[in-house]
Amino acid sequence: MYKYAIVALLLLLCRLNPACAQMHEMKKNFLHPPDYAKPGVYWYFMDGNMTAESITKDLESMKKAGIGNLIFLEVNVGIPRGPVDFLSDEWISLFAHAEKEARRLGIEITLGIGPGWTGSGGPWVKPQQSMQHLVSSQTIVTAGNKQKIMLPVPLPKKPFFGEGSLTDEIKAEWNRYYEDVAVLAFPVTEEIKQIIDYEEKALYYRAPYSSAVVKPYLPSPGIASIDKNNIINKSRIIDLTGKMEADGTLNWTPPSGKWVIMRFGSRNNGAITRPAPVPGLGFEVDKFDTTALNTHLDTYIGKLLNKIDKPQKNIPGGLKRLHMDSWEMSAQNWTGRFRQEFLRRRGYDPLKYYPVYAGNIVGSLQESERFLWDLRQTSQELVLENHARHVKAYGKRQNLLLSIEPYDMNPTADLELGSIADIPMGEFWSKGFGFNSTYSVIEATSIGHVGGKSQIAAEAFTSQNDEGWKQYPGAMKNQGDWAFAAGINQFVYHTFQNQFLPDSLKPGATMGPYGVHWDRSQTWWPMVSGYHDYVTRCQYLLQQGRTVADILYLTPEGSPHVFVPPASAIKGDTIGDRRGYNFDGCAPSQLMGAYVKNKQIIFPSGAAYRMLVLPVIETMTPKLLAKIGELVKQGATIVGSAPLRSPSLENYPLCDKNIKTLGRQIWGPMQNALTETRGKYGLGEVIWGSAYRENIDNLYPKYDVIANLLRAKNISEDFSTNQAIRYTHRTANGWDMYFVSNTTNQPVDFNGTFRTKIGSPELWNAINGKITRLDNFTVSNSNTSIPLHLDAYESAFIVFAETNKWTATNTSKLVTEQTIAEINGSWEVSFDIKWGGPENIKFDALIDWTKRSEEGIKYYSGTAVYKKSFDVPSTGITGGKRLYLHLGDVKNMARVKLNGTDLGVLWTAPWMVDISTAVLQENNQLEIEVVNLWPNRLIGDENRPDDGIKNGHWPEWLLKKQPRPSKRNTFSTHRFYNSKSPLFSSGLLGPVTIKQKL
Repeated sequence: MYKYAIVALLLLLCRLNPACAQMHEMKKNFLHPPDYAKPGVYWYFMDGNMTAESITKDLESMKKAGIGNLIFLEVNVGIPRGPVDFLSDEWISLFAHAEKEARRLGIEITLGIGPGWTGSGGPWVKPQQSMQHLVSSQTIVTAGNKQKIMLPVPLPKKPFFGEGSLTDEIKAEWNRYYEDVAVLAFPVTEEIKQIIDYEEKALYYRAPYSSAVVKPYLPSPGIASIDKNNIINKSRIIDLTGKMEADGTLNWTPPSGKWVIMRFGSRNNGAITRPAPVPGLGFEVDKFDTTALNTHLDTYIGKLLNKIDKPQKNIPGGLKRLHMDSWEMSAQNWTGRFRQEFLRRRGYDPLKYYPVYAGNIVGSLQESERFLWDLRQTSQELVLENHARHVKAYGKRQNLLLSIEPYDMNPTADLELGSIADIPMGEFWSKGFGFNSTYSVIEATSIGHVGGKSQIAAEAFTSQNDEGWKQYPGAMKNQGDWAFAAGINQFVYHTFQNQFLPDSLKPGATMGPYGVHWDRSQTWWPMVSGYHDYVTRCQYLLQQGRTVADILYLTPEGSPHVFVPPASAIKGDTIGDRRGYNFDGCAPSQLMGAYVKNKQIIFPSGAAYRMLVLPVIETMTPKLLAKIGELVKQGATIVGSAPLRSPSLENYPLCDKNIKTLGRQIWGPMQNALTETRGKYGLGEVIWGSAYRENIDNLYPKYDVIANLLRAKNISEDFSTNQAIRYTHRTANGWDMYFVSNTTNQPVDFNGTFRTKIGSPELWNAINGKITRLDNFTVSNSNTSIPLHLDAYESAFIVFAETNKWTATNTSKLVTEQTIAEINGSWEVSFDIKWGGPENIKFDALIDWTKRSEEGIKYYSGTAVYKKSFDVPSTGITGGKRLYLHLGDVKNMARVKLNGTDLGVLWTAPWMVDISTAVLQENNQLEIEVVNLWPNRLIGDENRPDDGIKNGHWPEWLLKKQPRPSKRNTFSTHRFYNSKSPLFSSGLLGPVTIKQKL
């Protein structure tokens, strides 16, 4: 009784201590994480191919496998159309069925805000409510010429994805829509000069950063000199708008000389929903106009909300979020009220600068470039306020949150758009199977860290073309751990394709050539829950507290902008890891809410940074510069040179004078010093000079330059080791938690030094949920050093808590192991006859299936069961130490059963399971289920007649539910292999051994 009373007292005291209570809660949830920490999937439907039965089967398989949320989208990619038209009554009823089933199963639904994945639009969007460009035609007239002046209708800009992306009906509407805006005239200059890259600067086009050669930012306007005879004199521009008749006739007699007359009008930008189901094809809605957006949202989202019960915040499952996926709609630069909005926001009338849209120079090159900057800034503000924030407010009224992927073709600054989201999202492609979009992960995590978002999601393991069922949990662990260390704490796998085909037809439906195949038709799906348990535990812990980073990179004002940190701040290959001083990027609007405490820049979220690094550009608005001065005055350390001028025409030229005045106040009289210079301003410090302007990459000083400044302040690296180990660090009052991961395919012993001494360390193993006290550690100054061992690609959480008070012994050794027995000889192996394998066969020794002569084994894909009996040496049983079964080499996952006890799934190194409680000394009955991948069976079937999809049509036997004519075992909607493709190593390769830990 006394012992239980002590335990009860300790628990009571723990509850009275917030740090202790939180740690107690974290330990409990680490073992059994809550549903909100589970990974998600993109759940794709393919243009009318959907049934209530397949919806329920998909959702139930997600629940069983440990999937807790999904993004619902319907597209048209590589599959013949199905019978259920998008947004028909039947379609809406099926969506309602899916939402109801998701509520039943506790699975959260996120709904894309339009058909396809790109944005928001559809056939209901009228041209006048669509994304628009201001376009122009040009006519030259001469005084004294009595000929009637006819101004041609300006042509639209070609759609970014080409006219071939438009259906005939949409193309006709695109060509037909036109509204006049203005008519301006000005004297002909000696030689027409065009602004470089004006179509990009005027937001006619914005290409994707992931897949095209596109500037991550547009250079700030420089001060260049151009012959005044080549420049349009603004004072001589005449507004003739009221003198043009509807047919283009201009009732105007020009004065002396030659004149250019420009007719300006609004045209659709050619952006359509893509890749939408055919009934969902239509224009993208105007991103500047809330009236147009409301019409769209009510037509699409509203119809669905009317068919389901109202979403509830505190009820598990069902519709919980709206979603804006990667932009991919190019850009717009006009809307019906753009002139009024521009005047209200920038303080001057843009009318006489309209010729700059076409690349002409008005006033001066600098003046014209500044106008283009203002044009882009106004466009960005309209997108943020009238589109993203409006969607967010619309959802909030329905108890729905908003997730945003703010990258690729985004005409605004990525960090500015993403900061509006409740859940910011990035994307990473499976390494080797697509584009490198890891920059978007850095953007999403920066947004989340600065804004204090507990969930930072990623469209995970996207792929294309030759992926073809090659990926599996073990192959994905290293990249997944990279994403965790980068700051992602919510995987949304791309993609779970709705499996609408009969279960006998596997691997079934795909999203054309895209996506890792994360669905119930996978060979290894019955075993995937073990991997999902690992991901869920990691995600749960990585959603606690806040991330620690020392360096804050301020992004430039203006748009478009992709935040790309210094390449030197990343180590390793294309999925490179953070160095010892971590960093985040920050948008100017986010910085406006920051303050300084204890020399650190603090955000309302609690995010804290030791140093603010300015981008190496020459411009800044007075408002932002004043904020930076305020932070320095409060005690912040700022690295970077004083700006020289404003990028804008707003309040010009006084704005430039204000910049110079503020610069002198903050940087002092030596603000343009060449050598390293340090200045005090208030309680803070500014550091600048040539080393910070010239020794740069991606707009910022190189990593070592900033790292040396931190070292000089006696700030040690947050984590250091001499081995290839990645890390991230999260903290809260009373605890510090580090995630560390071996980046190599070999075991490694290393000494890790952690910048904390808050308490004694524990190792939390996310594979099995076990927590182990670490006794061997050394505390020095503000650091704790620990000798650690990680197997190939293994990871661990090292947790320090102020409630952990044990003293280091410094005597314990790293755990080693010895082999006490090898399980040799023959095995009984059973294959599934439904997939062409033999029901029972003897293997004289463990061998790769592809090395067997039997076609049913050589080309087999699926699960095979290995059975064998074995004895254990008496010393192994009586030694009192724990015993482990090590499977050696496994292709690709395995479930172990010993003497009738299910010991779980093995999917990654060290491929070892604890058998201590199940093992006998003699006559142990071992059963190992081993599963491989789909490619071998698909390759084998390529030797048989092709009876699949032809010319975009389903085969007759499938439509008529007749017997299949070929002897193929598999069926897929996309062909990744041929009969000559190399086979994939498969099976239990061993050696299988019994090990004892020492």
